[in-house]
Amino acid sequence: MNELIERIDSMIWGLPLTLLILGCGVFLTVRFGGVQFKRLFAALSLTVSKEQGGEGDISSFAALCTALSATIGTGNIIGVATAIAAGGPGALFWMEAAAIFGMATKYAEGFLAVKYRVSAPDGGKLGGPFYYIEKGMGKRFKPLACVFALNGLLVGLLGIGTFTQINGISAAVNALFDGSHGRQLTVMGSSFPLVKVITGIVVTVLAGLVIIGGIRSISKVSSVIVPFMAVLYVACTLTIILSHADRLPAAIYEVVSGAFGLKAVGGAAAGRGVMLAVRNGVARGIFSNEAGLGSAPIAAAAAKTNDPVHQGLVTMTGTFIDTICICTMTGLAVIISGAWNDTSLEGVNITSAAFCFGLPLPERAAQAILTVCLVFFAFTTILGWSYYSERCLAYLLGRRYCAKAALVFDALYILAVFIGPYMTATQVWGIADILNALMALPNIIALIALSPIIAKETKAWHSKNSST
Repeated sequence: MNELIERIDSMIWGLPLTLLILGCGVFLTVRFGGVQFKRLFAALSLTVSKEQGGEGDISSFAALCTALSATIGTGNIIGVATAIAAGGPGALFWMEAAAIFGMATKYAEGFLAVKYRVSAPDGGKLGGPFYYIEKGMGKRFKPLACVFALNGLLVGLLGIGTFTQINGISAAVNALFDGSHGRQLTVMGSSFPLVKVITGIVVTVLAGLVIIGGIRSISKVSSVIVPFMAVLYVACTLTIILSHADRLPAAIYEVVSGAFGLKAVGGAAAGRGVMLAVRNGVARGIFSNEAGLGSAPIAAAAAKTNDPVHQGLVTMTGTFIDTICICTMTGLAVIISGAWNDTSLEGVNITSAAFCFGLPLPERAAQAILTVCLVFFAFTTILGWSYYSERCLAYLLGRRYCAKAALVFDALYILAVFIGPYMTATQVWGIADILNALMALPNIIALIALSPIIAKETKAWHSKNSST
């Protein structure tokens, strides 16, 4: 099974898709006049401002936190380490490149989310790629919208939302407690560490309690957890980097030389190394910040604003915070520590080794801090993706969607969380990569097709708000 998943993953995440995603970001950057460079500081200030008279279910800040809750997760802690271990330090460069241009992609997604959102029967706001494909591109493209919704449903149920997050949580907690000192419990005919089983049950129950509360409950929890944990995690990684600042120039050289194959190796080997760096960097970058995936617009559509440009700017800050800030810190900490080059380590254990190496604390304390960050980040991702997936289901079912259908889906989602700890890391990351690609394709088509509308209204907005 692992070999099959890896083969499909490698086939999908080849050069064409990588170039398509990067190319889309570059194209939109040029089309929108480099909005992520010109308006970044204004966008950051808008995240905490409140628009008067805006319609929606939650504030723009809460919508951003909901989107961040779904993006800041195992991708920032485990995904970065996995990318560097597989593709070398150069993968971090391509992750950052994808994020820089991905900010323009995220801007377009947030803009379209508000422009083409619809009102639900209960008065709430619904939006996302399925709505801007159908309403913006025309009803004849509804099959494309349905393809996106189906893949989005599967990404949440079987990929980013459940398996990868709970698998990372249980692995980190298990490592912290040394596998319950050998205590095992039989589940589905196989033996697993007792602490992993207990962790899976506890997280499943807590996630179920919040998920049942819907978007307001999810955004309320996310608005508290995400900012606090992001500050704590960045503080820890900065401590590692600054306390070993003498190693920073060498780490940066490793990143740049690995990205372009500058080391003295054979031509074919160098080419393969660069391709591995690009593939792993872009794939893990998209997993982490979800630029182009089409998930963030589902949360952005619920924001209390009537201004598409306002929400586009707020939405694009999510990629800046997620990848440019948090993933960069993780990557540099991992490279400085040398943990990425230890073939006996994989997944969360790579980042854990970096924390144990770099923090001026006992190893168990450093490991505990990383585990706490990972648990809370991954937990909020589980919550955020439950909302995304349910919105995809609602679009697919249309008028047939009802409280009973939502309840059945929530039960399946919670069941997937429960199953996740017992899968291998190779399986969960491979499945997530494959589903991400299938979800991204319809969304990228829509972003490119609707870019003239975004460019025109963005230009008019900037002319009107030249002092913003």
